[in-house]
Amino acid sequence: MQYRQLGSSDLKVSEISLGTWLTTGVGIEKETAIACIDRALDLGINFIDTANAYGRGASESVIGEALKDRPRDSYVLATKVYFPMSSEDRGLSREQILKQIDASLERLQTDYVDLYQCHRYDADTPLEETMTALTDIVKAGKVRYIGFSEWEPDQIRAALDMVPEVEKFVSSQPQYSLLWRRPEKAVIPLCKENGISQIVWSPLGQGVLTGKYDADSPPPEDSRAASDDMGGFMERLMKPEVIRGVDEIKPLAAEAGCTMAQFALTWVLREPNVASAIVGASRPDQLDDNAAASGLEIDPALFEKAETIVAAIPRD
Repeated sequence: MQYRQLGSSDLKVSEISLGTWLTTGVGIEKETAIACIDRALDLGINFIDTANAYGRGASESVIGEALKDRPRDSYVLATKVYFPMSSEDRGLSREQILKQIDASLERLQTDYVDLYQCHRYDADTPLEETMTALTDIVKAGKVRYIGFSEWEPDQIRAALDMVPEVEKFVSSQPQYSLLWRRPEKAVIPLCKENGISQIVWSPLGQGVLTGKYDADSPPPEDSRAASDDMGGFMERLMKPEVIRGVDEIKPLAAEAGCTMAQFALTWVLREPNVASAIVGASRPDQLDDNAAASGLEIDPALFEKAETIVAAIPRD
């Protein structure tokens, strides 16, 4: 496993990180989730990403149990705040940030998190209030660094304009993959200029880029695409023309001598501003293949061919 610096922080994060949306209360049983965390750490994955909203605290609780006996400096722990935790608790107000960080720390069984991220932008709260509250929890030692997820360029610039009076963001967490390149236009260039790294989610296009789906057959019963929770979310990715386009990439991965998942993850990691690619797992053995993408070298010409294939996929 290879590691990259996270923005202007002193954190070194594994190129492949473990996302924990699939945990007790969300997708898989607690014992399996803990086994996945243990396997990730054994593979050198030191960065674990979660959110208070995942299972409304269930994910954080499982992670806390899995990590409680491990040295605190042996892993990098990130969580998020914004989405509803109850009918009254949501957003990025000062009250919510102070309340939710304490609740997250209790569930995670730790005194601090390495990275605390704004899960989305809160248009109902003044940005100054949010940034001041984040700064205060950093000063209190509850958080080492701060980041954001899916913010627009003007929102990022507004926060940057407040520095040095407030804490500086060191990370951005956008959706990014061969099938979703929107961050390349403005977010990545802006972040590069300001010491902010990308921690990307869905680098495998919700599993579509693993090549496991068939354009002419229904998705496997145990897949995300077949689930009631994820089926609608994946509708755009599961279109036959997308699946057929991904099928055309399979020979390129074969030529590179790697799996489709490794090809897609290495494509994401070709971007120097990407510090880590978040992967999920419903079984520990799934992480072996993904972790092997770290440090993998693939001919850029193959990536160019893959980009040409994806660009030709019909769009709505």
